[in-house]
Amino acid sequence: MKIIVDQDKCVASGQCVTAAADVFDQRDEDGIVVLLTDNPPEDLAADVHQAAAVCPALAIVVED
Repeated sequence: MKIIVDQDKCVASGQCVTAAADVFDQRDEDGIVVLLTDNPPEDLAADVHQAAAVCPALAIVVED
């Protein structure tokens, strides 16, 4: 699984962190998404896909 995050699109809603806190975080200064790992374990795949699905800015792309 490959995760691509477009920080320029991110609107800092935090939905990705709520869905997959082991994979996503937010910068303290502005709330923009930060990818904690670009190769998460398979047991987090459902959470990563959920994070991409709930992102209001469509800033997360998951390639399986």
